[in-house]
Amino acid sequence: QLSCLVKIVTLHGIPKDLDSYPKDLLLFLSPSDYAATGSCRQYFANIGKANLDVLQRESSQRKGLLLEALACLKIPGTQVNEEDAEILGRLVCDLGGEYIRNSGGNLLKRLSQCDSFLPDQEEAIRSVISSGNTIFGPPETWSAFTLSELSGLIPVFDHSILHKVPK
Repeated sequence: QLSCLVKIVTLHGIPKDLDSYPKDLLLFLSPSDYAATGSCRQYFANIGKANLDVLQRESSQRKGLLLEALACLKIPGTQVNEEDAEILGRLVCDLGGEYIRNSGGNLLKRLSQCDSFLPDQEEAIRSVISSGNTIFGPPETWSAFTLSELSGLIPVFDHSILHKVPK
């Protein structure tokens, strides 16, 4: 339905007020379509707020969006800073384990909003959490507030992490 709606909306060219349309609609436009009305950074900031589950997790379209976002944001290598993580929004759910490991804790809050993880993502999350080198500190120092902030990641934690969290 969204794909058809995009065709109708863009029938006479790209509307100038694209930002006022539902974010999910933007999933079916390319950054070059959006370029006439804003920057690619703005496009991906909007995409990051969209319901990415409209697209299948491993679909070429969803993978393409992530690759284009990384190129637009000029992310060198596999390290994502806090500002870029904010722009990526829900797209961080598709970042591989190497991005999670190399970005330290910059992605944890956003990752906690993801519905599911691939095995390499889970392993990377456990590795980053276990290191204690995040804004949350080592699990031994966590409070109920910390657990609330990371609630979406709790199912990924293994016994070695959960055992360290104070009762």
